[in-house]
Amino acid sequence: MFHDEGLGIYLTKYVEENYHIPSNLTVLDGGGLGFTLMTYYQEYDKVIVVGTTSKEGEAGDIFSTSGDEMMAEGAIKKTATEVEITMMLEICSFHEDMGAVQLLSMIPKDIIEVKNALTPTVLEAMPKLLDLILDELEKEGIILSGREGGMSFEQVVDHFANPKNIDPRTII
Repeated sequence: MFHDEGLGIYLTKYVEENYHIPSNLTVLDGGGLGFTLMTYYQEYDKVIVVGTTSKEGEAGDIFSTSGDEMMAEGAIKKTATEVEITMMLEICSFHEDMGAVQLLSMIPKDIIEVKNALTPTVLEAMPKLLDLILDELEKEGIILSGREGGMSFEQVVDHFANPKNIDPRTII
């Protein structure tokens, strides 16, 4: 991963570790799905994508952008999240059935260094991004209930960035 570019993956893992996921919600890491994202855009009523943005501001600033707004912003995208989402939106816009797409994004500090972790600036802002996601889900009538014995953001990043006790037979 390119350091802070992985913030969506860590947030996905945080939600999975700390909340009960209701049957009407699918939580997944879409970072490597490519064209498979098109299926979600077409089959779901609402798709919330979490990732990085190249908007102007300070590292850790958070934004909410609709799919329509992303399309209107023009073709120049600087983060992997923006490129992939915009490409899929452009392809899916030719189809009648497409759900509402919302990008909840944060300005990264570092997306150049190849490192499994988050910068301190982005890690500190993750709870604010989580709150925005929980608010967006609540607007859709989805309330997540917490699990006992969850993990902090720091623990999630450490656990998933530096996996221990991995059975080498599972690595492909």
